[in-house]
Amino acid sequence: MMDPQTQLTMQSILEQHPTLTPKARILGDYIISHPRKAVFMTTKELAQACQVSEATVVRFVSQLGYEGYGAFQQALRDFVDRELTMLERTDMAAGATEGIDRLRRVVSEEMDNLKQFFETAEMDTLRQVIDSLEKSPDVYIIGSRLSYTFAYYLGWSLTKIRSGVHILKGSDSTAIDWLTISAPESLVVIIATSRYPNELIRLGRMVRRLDRRLLVIADSSLCPLTQFAHLALVAPAKNIPFIGSPTTISCIINYLVLELASREGSRLRDHQGKLEQAYRENDILFNLRGEDIVP
Repeated sequence: MMDPQTQLTMQSILEQHPTLTPKARILGDYIISHPRKAVFMTTKELAQACQVSEATVVRFVSQLGYEGYGAFQQALRDFVDRELTMLERTDMAAGATEGIDRLRRVVSEEMDNLKQFFETAEMDTLRQVIDSLEKSPDVYIIGSRLSYTFAYYLGWSLTKIRSGVHILKGSDSTAIDWLTISAPESLVVIIATSRYPNELIRLGRMVRRLDRRLLVIADSSLCPLTQFAHLALVAPAKNIPFIGSPTTISCIINYLVLELASREGSRLRDHQGKLEQAYRENDILFNLRGEDIVP
């Protein structure tokens, strides 16, 4: 029997595919296509999804070499959590397409991601997020690795609208200092993308322990940080392996910033006036003045 701790690979199902019964092949195809769904399904739920009997599920798991469904499920969870390496993600992204076909696929996937978010967005949750961004005296925005790009983008954008915005790197231990001394009414925003860095999970646990309000923006409802969140926004992604999918998270950030700006009224004009004055006094931005133009 296969060691229950052994990580499941999609290759193990593919290798046995020719020897599987027609109904078992349906199971195998479903698991390969939807591992993130299958990982949390019971035998009954998986059977219903594939329109087979629970007995077929049990036989399928046994044929793969597992002692029981629990061992199989744990192996699948390990696969989802850890086994998709950068190399495998790159191979999956490459597929059999190239050139214009690959461009069409990438654009189509991103459009699907945006469409899914628009159709499933919970406006009540979005309103609560905007309320928190508006009313919290301080906002701490944290990201790590890829997600730091989004954290910086959100933080930079918010500084154009309000004060009290702090951008922190999850990998920097000073984030712990800032959160520890933060005011009780502060809002903490953690942005996380697959593969979720452990430092962000530790910070999420810490924020909950400090009893600060936590907003998590993630690319999957399976993100482990959502268990600590008071509010969570999920940006659905047909993962483009290796680099992830930045489009929907960027869209969420744009929406939050524009919606918040619409509430600020005269405060926004005063805030941005101060920024513009500072830009001029310190010669921050290029301006098309006569002396700047090269003949």
